[in-house]
Amino acid sequence: MSPTPDARLASAALTVRPVTGFDATVRVLGSKSYTNRYLALAALSGEPTVIDNALLSDDTRYLARAVEAFDHVTCAIDETSARITVTPTGRPMRAPDQEIYVGGAGTPLRFLISMAGHAAGTTVITGNARMRERPMGDLLSALGPLGVAATAAHGNGSPPIRVTGGSFKGGATSVSGAVSSQFTSSLLINALRAESDTEITITDELVSKPYVEMTIAAMAEMGVHLSRAGYRRFTVPAGQHIRGGQVTVEPDASGMSYFLAAAAILGSTVTIPGIGTTSHQGDVHLVDALRRMGCETRADAESVTLTGGRLTAIDIDMEAMPDVVPTLAVVAAHATGTTRITNIASLRVKECDRIAAVTTELRKMGIGVEEHPDAMYITGGTPHGATIDTYDDHRIAMTFAVAGLRTEGVVINDPGCVAKSFPTFWATLDTLHPEGVSTK
Repeated sequence: MSPTPDARLASAALTVRPVTGFDATVRVLGSKSYTNRYLALAALSGEPTVIDNALLSDDTRYLARAVEAFDHVTCAIDETSARITVTPTGRPMRAPDQEIYVGGAGTPLRFLISMAGHAAGTTVITGNARMRERPMGDLLSALGPLGVAATAAHGNGSPPIRVTGGSFKGGATSVSGAVSSQFTSSLLINALRAESDTEITITDELVSKPYVEMTIAAMAEMGVHLSRAGYRRFTVPAGQHIRGGQVTVEPDASGMSYFLAAAAILGSTVTIPGIGTTSHQGDVHLVDALRRMGCETRADAESVTLTGGRLTAIDIDMEAMPDVVPTLAVVAAHATGTTRITNIASLRVKECDRIAAVTTELRKMGIGVEEHPDAMYITGGTPHGATIDTYDDHRIAMTFAVAGLRTEGVVINDPGCVAKSFPTFWATLDTLHPEGVSTK
């Protein structure tokens, strides 16, 4: 039996009910990033693969359905046990007759562009309106020297993308790392099925380096390896065996961030089991930032515990953990002083322009924000209630829901957008309040 869907996901808006405090253990869903990586690797392995504690969200469902479209695997989703089973069909990869649609799923789209290079024929991959604005040109250019013809249908470097596959030869290529680390991850994963060894040179500074480390860790978990020169050059040997079998997804550090932030601004205590100091997820280092701001933290390989304290502003470079910038911004709104969050230009090309969105919505709540092309300076104060626009962006919705746990009158428009990465978010947030944290 499938879990009962949360009716709040279909609501136009909901009001967050403030919480006086809590001492809770919160279990968050599996990592979206790792689920996507294991799915992509399983689709290339040629062996049955079971992915346990998989995140079953909009993004991962899009990727599962997309890899099935190449006809070489099936992906069975078990809702009750949070498991995805990838089974080879014995048929070769071929381009689907219909275009592949991935909504707003950025990582799946980037992984699929390279994966389509293994499928005979021409594959068309597209997404929603925002996705059709997001830049893919650097990845398309990098695939050409590897034998894969990939072009933007409208000549603008953005989806729809046409890929003529069946000829992923390998060899040497280069790619910019300045826009997205996902380009590098896409090439690394799919180079495993190239005809010859693949050497990938990063032409500039690689952003969001922890996500590439996660890719390399997922590859190693499934029995494949590469050589590297720091973040400048990677070499992936061809002909490696990608093992099937069973893999388990660790909890999502980005999802964890909202509950850490809630404890921080409410002077409360939260424990997150199943993830700790050994994680490759860059967002786990939000714990360090919150410690610097005045929280008490305890972390080991198995769990993270945080207790809120008197919050003070910090200066922080968040290039390595961009997805939790909105989370830290809401904590900064409750801190004494001005928090300067820098090196975050990549947020301009996410599901929305997150720098602009966070700036706009915090200002609605009476918080002073100085917006820069690659930074936000947030002066803490006493936020007041406001109706929050979420820009079809799950992270904006979840971030400002946390603000509503302390501030009366916070209304979240389009609460269903959290399904992109955390479909049980509202139910999980309910565990912090005896009456639940939201009203319609």
